[in-house]
Amino acid sequence: MLHSFVTKMTKTAAAVLCFVSAGTFVSAQDLTSVRLSSLLGEFSTEVQEIPSVQLAFLTTIPSPADRDIQTVPRDLYDREKIAAMPEATGGSQWECLAEALYFEARGESVRGMFAVGEVILNRVDSARFPDTVCDVVNQGTGRRYACQFTYTCDGHAEVISEPRAWERVGKIARLLIDGAPRELTNGATHYHTRAVNPSWARVFTRTAAIDSHLFYRQPVRTASNG
Repeated sequence: MLHSFVTKMTKTAAAVLCFVSAGTFVSAQDLTSVRLSSLLGEFSTEVQEIPSVQLAFLTTIPSPADRDIQTVPRDLYDREKIAAMPEATGGSQWECLAEALYFEARGESVRGMFAVGEVILNRVDSARFPDTVCDVVNQGTGRRYACQFTYTCDGHAEVISEPRAWERVGKIARLLIDGAPRELTNGATHYHTRAVNPSWARVFTRTAAIDSHLFYRQPVRTASNG
């Protein structure tokens, strides 16, 4: 029943957004209230089981400003536009992503840096990998041949010696964490440089080739292939 409620709620919100965006001069709040009042009446018992925070999220139509955040700027991968952005900051997850981009991709184009970031965030979203950026980046670190990102186990200290490159990757990490589209690698969860040829690359699906990296998506497990 909860699934049915969420499904109907999603359809209602979508209908409201389409109605308003079509240019009909009606209050989105008024229209939403009518639709939701009817819908909530159908699921009065189930609604009581939903935490108030989740219910508020489900029943709130995003403002135009919020929806604009999802708009993909045409110059997202323009190095000069990135340079003009204010310096980025963030917490530990932002720092882990920025550090990975610095050591894995700072010599790549902006697209190449975004692509590496996509792989890390695709792993965060995958049930096959840890569920935080820092845990993904540091998975296997300290175990011989087990680290996922070479810089975490190459025996060298992670020293940021190029301030401008650090500032650039910090901005890209911020954009990715804040929801920039992942449209470059088609869901890739792995990559390697063109200088190497790992055994897994023969069985994974190649999804993109950007700068010095080749990107791959891990095959989906099924009952037949284990």
